[in-house]
Amino acid sequence: MTDMGHIVIKNLRKEYIDRRHKRRSKDEPNECIGDCVLVLDNINLEFCEGEMVTILGPSGCGKSTLLRIIAGFDKPTAGSVVINGETLTGPSSDHIFVFQHNALLPWMTVQENVALGLRGMEDKEMMKEQIQEHIELVELEGFENHYPYQLSGGMQRRAELARALAVNPDTLFMDEPFTGLDFLAHMKMREEVVNMHEYFEKTILVVTHDIDDALIMGDRIVVLSGRPAHVKLSEKLDFPRPRSFVKNTELSKLRDEVYLMLGVNYAV
Repeated sequence: MTDMGHIVIKNLRKEYIDRRHKRRSKDEPNECIGDCVLVLDNINLEFCEGEMVTILGPSGCGKSTLLRIIAGFDKPTAGSVVINGETLTGPSSDHIFVFQHNALLPWMTVQENVALGLRGMEDKEMMKEQIQEHIELVELEGFENHYPYQLSGGMQRRAELARALAVNPDTLFMDEPFTGLDFLAHMKMREEVVNMHEYFEKTILVVTHDIDDALIMGDRIVVLSGRPAHVKLSEKLDFPRPRSFVKNTELSKLRDEVYLMLGVNYAV
């Protein structure tokens, strides 16, 4: 039986070509005609079932592009993504994407937003129970009938997380999930994502620009180089949770190494 949430990325390449030129040569399919921007170059990665993987890299290196390809929203120029033993051909309800910016439907309440992916359930009583369970899981009980504009940024993100988890996906993709949150909301949301992961044991891929987030959250960290991006580091993080840079010298040392890897001379 195939592991659910097992992901293999093979020889992945992504390039964008200036629309003023022809797309590419039929005789040389790997050669660009005209101006070509190579974003991802020969990416090879494997993520195990139930891992939370955090993906870091310089701004503009292609982190979000890689995530969109793995989620099926974008197609690679070459290479493949294999999820649960099947080559990815497009988006799937088994793989849910939590976008960088608020994607709640503003004319729907929290309860209605969380219910979006469950409308096909025949057992309506079970559906109601499942909706309420996930609302309570993200600590939004009492806000079921509130609209997004009535919620803080952190509460909106928690409602998005409840909606994503309610459909019981194999894999969850999160693109900069804490963007726009204040410091305390950021810390709270980060803690909740880690707790959700430990509770549901789903495969979760998180793109972030925050090195501390990546090391505190991840079971595995992936560091991409500048464009064209290749994998500089893919390392299992076997540090116990909750994690502390002050109390764990090995974790603190790895943080310094990642900063240097990304071109920043940082030490604590």
